[in-house]
Amino acid sequence: MIPDSRRWREWARSLLSAAILGFGTAAPAIAQPMHGIAMYGEPALPPDFVSLPHVNPDAPQGGRIVFGESGTFDSLNPYILRGRAPWGVGLLTVETLLGRSYDEPFTLYGVLAESVETNAERDFVEFTLREEARFSDGSPVTVEDVMWSIETLGTDGSPRYHSVWNQIQTMEQTGPRSVRFTFNTDNREMPLLLGLRPILQKAQFEGRDFTESGLIPIIGSGPYVVDRFEAGRFISFRKNPDWWAADLPFYRGQHNFDEVRYDYFGDGGVVFEAFKAGEIHTWRETNAARWETAYDFPAVASGAVVRSLIPHQRPAGLNGLVFNTRREIFADWRVREALIHAFNFEFINQTLNGGVEPRITSYWANSVLGMDHGPAEGRVADFLAPFADELLPGALEGYALPVSDGSEANRAGIRRATALLEEAGWQVQDGVLRNAAGQPFAIEVLLSQGAAETQSIVAIYTEALRRLGIRVTTTVVDSAQYTERTRAYDFDMARHAIGLSLSPGNEQWLYWGSDGVDQPGTRNWMGVDSAAVDAMISAILTAESQEDFIAATQALDRILMSGRYTIPLWFADRSRLAHRANLRFPERLPMYGDWLGFQPEVWWHEE
Repeated sequence: MIPDSRRWREWARSLLSAAILGFGTAAPAIAQPMHGIAMYGEPALPPDFVSLPHVNPDAPQGGRIVFGESGTFDSLNPYILRGRAPWGVGLLTVETLLGRSYDEPFTLYGVLAESVETNAERDFVEFTLREEARFSDGSPVTVEDVMWSIETLGTDGSPRYHSVWNQIQTMEQTGPRSVRFTFNTDNREMPLLLGLRPILQKAQFEGRDFTESGLIPIIGSGPYVVDRFEAGRFISFRKNPDWWAADLPFYRGQHNFDEVRYDYFGDGGVVFEAFKAGEIHTWRETNAARWETAYDFPAVASGAVVRSLIPHQRPAGLNGLVFNTRREIFADWRVREALIHAFNFEFINQTLNGGVEPRITSYWANSVLGMDHGPAEGRVADFLAPFADELLPGALEGYALPVSDGSEANRAGIRRATALLEEAGWQVQDGVLRNAAGQPFAIEVLLSQGAAETQSIVAIYTEALRRLGIRVTTTVVDSAQYTERTRAYDFDMARHAIGLSLSPGNEQWLYWGSDGVDQPGTRNWMGVDSAAVDAMISAILTAESQEDFIAATQALDRILMSGRYTIPLWFADRSRLAHRANLRFPERLPMYGDWLGFQPEVWWHEE
């Protein structure tokens, strides 16, 4: 199941180019209800489409798929700050007004809503609900449910929902099944963001505190309901035989299994052993070297397990060790740069991956949105110019990560790190790196239990830091503690991963907006606090031309990279999936590849 790579890349590039070139396509001059909405241009599919293009509309129904997860869960509400909920709750049991097609950069089609209406300025959006939309208990999905969900998530839900709520000026019911939102900011993405907000049943939470974590299954309108579970050990989702949207064109060929189950294990290595033993059905391999050497067990030899490569055209994203710049020890960019030079990527990549995986050179690398590594030019330079005095070295001139000679010693990197630390006021005294006040350079690296690869990376890195006189403490905690501490930014360094899309938008505030410095629960683990970053996010959200949209994203990419907030690791331009041979997926792959919306959504069971 390995697609022709050349044909796939040519097709994906042409689709992406067409989508981005459509950015300047004007929306209808007069607002009118539509079957879908695109961030740029118009939806690719007509109102009478019969299925999404990357599904098998005739996929067999039935069977089961079992996933393995490392860690635990202690909540069934994924929409609040407290507790840790299984991924499948939001994915399988709850629906949104609109659904995303991952065969386009950012286009949504009606799900709970039969139509969406906005104007050229996108300063309002109106949704009309489908008359047949139902929750799993048979009750209708109402405008009251929609309005309550948007407000409750925006006020009592996880902080990731608050920004959208704060940009709503008014919310009003305009008809028996219609609701209109008017916005108080210039943000062209708002109609799409509201379309993707989960819609919950108001009646279920009457008399209950929404912010309290618990193990009561949420009543949603999605294809599955929670069947059985044992907190921290497993959860099973059963297909709802009365699912209201089973015949909806958007869902044709999706959600084909009778059961989707997640089994939880304490360690990632144990999950892989469970896969080899046949207890779980699919395994996403993140280590290129192990993909070549660790798949000689009997199930592979017999053909019961097959290996599939899934190419994609999405950006590299963030995957690396982050510095928490809220800590005084990381406030000086020269210190962060020194620790980047001390990180021997080439040696670590060879040791763990056989040197196969390319390094992440910027957050939007591997896409048209990625920065150039030379001097800023054209519109990118124009966007950066007002902030020239505050930008760090490299933002305007060009920035690139250091490259070692691949030897374990990394002498050049260590020499450069030593020089930078001395410039920042740190000197080695009796083998210990100290500042002018005599305080030692001591940091804690926080790791999640079961993250074997990260532990290996940090072990090699720690030896290099000790050569600089830096005292490193590695703390391994269970997944619940890891979630709690990272939400509160209670760490010095930790491994962080953020998948970035071809249509960056409002989520960028959550990733690196300055509000996340003090607000707990955002993805801004590094504590980015930059007026330039905030300005580039605003520019992305208000761009009215293809040129400005791409340039603003490339400018943001430059600021983040030259900010030295992370030690980037590697990325793969294809996903490696091992799975039972009776689990199938369509030959026609979506633009985003093995990402959201792919497994288990478009897979099926076939003997």
